[in-house]
Amino acid sequence: MKILGITGGVGAGKSTVLAYLRERYGARVIQADEAGRLLQTPGHDCYDRIVRAFGREILDVQGCILRARLAELVFADRTMLEKLNHIVHPAVKEYILSEISAERKSGRTPFVVVEAALLLEDGYDRICDEIWYIYAGRQTRTRRLMSSRGYTQEKVQSIMQNQLPEEEYRRQCKFVIDNDSDFVENTFVQIDKGLIEHGFLQHCQRQQR
Repeated sequence: MKILGITGGVGAGKSTVLAYLRERYGARVIQADEAGRLLQTPGHDCYDRIVRAFGREILDVQGCILRARLAELVFADRTMLEKLNHIVHPAVKEYILSEISAERKSGRTPFVVVEAALLLEDGYDRICDEIWYIYAGRQTRTRRLMSSRGYTQEKVQSIMQNQLPEEEYRRQCKFVIDNDSDFVENTFVQIDKGLIEHGFLQHCQRQQR
């Protein structure tokens, strides 16, 4: 079973690609952000460590972490942010590895797709067989984020400045999907082609027989 990593800048349309891979090919999609949210709920070791590190003032009356309050706390202090990342990022990677192992044992999944904002920075290339870059131009990404999330242009630019430059994505990734067009079928054609050329689709078909 092959592991496909998906990355790209904010607003590039990674969610569209992930949904297509899940619905069209039956891939198991694991998103690091969703895993992080799950692990920060009561009953998980990651939750306990965060509460010990940052205090119970970050909790609501039900004992759940108030993510907005925690964000305010850590983004005002780089040391606190590094402390949070040191807790969450390894836990997320361990969770993803566990899920991949479970999918391998089940034999039901043709391939697994892993998506993370810091896929390249956090060394997921050592987990994935390949990493694909979802590209969209800065103007397109800005327009999408302002429309779909209500971000201001200043907020979009601030986020983009903290992400890898396009050249670095292209250098480290095996395949590029151009998702700059609003005609989503163009993106789907590229995905189909990439899966065939890179051996994912053949593997998928063998698993389904």
